[in-house]
Amino acid sequence: MAPPSPTVAAAAAERLAGLATPPGALGRLGELAVWIAAAQGQVPPRPLDNVRLVIFAGDHGVARHGVSAYPPEITGAMVRTFVAGRAGVSALAAAHGVAVRVLDIGVDDDLDGVPDDVRRHKVRRSSGAIHVEDALSAAETEAALAAGAAVAREEVAAGAQVLISGDMGIGNTTPAAALVAAGLGLPASEVTGRGTGIDAGAWTHKVEVIDRALARAGDSLTDPVACLTALGSADLAASTGYLLEAARLGVPVVLDGLMAVACALTADRIEPGAAAWYVAGHRSTEPAQSLALAKLGLEPLLDLGLRLGEGSGAVAAVPLLRSAVAVLRDVALLSELLPDA
Repeated sequence: MAPPSPTVAAAAAERLAGLATPPGALGRLGELAVWIAAAQGQVPPRPLDNVRLVIFAGDHGVARHGVSAYPPEITGAMVRTFVAGRAGVSALAAAHGVAVRVLDIGVDDDLDGVPDDVRRHKVRRSSGAIHVEDALSAAETEAALAAGAAVAREEVAAGAQVLISGDMGIGNTTPAAALVAAGLGLPASEVTGRGTGIDAGAWTHKVEVIDRALARAGDSLTDPVACLTALGSADLAASTGYLLEAARLGVPVVLDGLMAVACALTADRIEPGAAAWYVAGHRSTEPAQSLALAKLGLEPLLDLGLRLGEGSGAVAAVPLLRSAVAVLRDVALLSELLPDA
């Protein structure tokens, strides 16, 4: 997959070097500005007026096997909270001018009364418990990937200049960690975190569950789509399809926590080079996220100890993207101040 334009990146770097600021004074903000310009294909880059977050919601069979501090019923309740605009990420998105859309891809609830648009991409109710069975059928994986790609096209058609992938699903750090373990060839003990705050005993059990899932998946680990079928879920597969399509369309993406990064790693395994279109919004507290980011060569913009999910860390990083654009657009060139120099 082709990266953001190297030619435009060079022109943006030249403009950055010519700004009326000391060399290197803008640090990573300058690097981010160059990346955005290259992704947009123009120097200076356009202001980021249309940033859009899609939250992929789904339940996970493994959540009923002692890996989470909360019951699966929370997932459906949180979907309704997103629809009402009252979730944690809703507040952040309102503060930073980010549009929010939530989709039921695999929630174990019919969500009666929720707007039809939320449910029209649903693949199934919940996903299989990955330590004892595949998360999805092969057909369901393809349907979820296609749904995510379709949603990305819809958001871009609506004017999205930057996309964000959010998540909601009790137990989702277990399949996400399993996908990272598969992608990096690591044991469960190195990728497993505490999710929503499980204690030491539950963490040990979670490691055992992921190890069993990896052993059960066997040869599927070498194929990224087969990994989604064996170890993922409908919502994670849809998020992967969304991230892949964004890269194909040449639209930059701000990644959130473990779920988004696990899907980004999977997307880059499916189509190498996709990660060049992604920037890491923040570092989560989950070890698998940091390991996957290192593999993708991405350094997070923020490190605030966040573990909310929902896309919240990525949304919190949006002002940095807008700041990067502003400096490359609006700071005077030294040649303008000293035309005879």
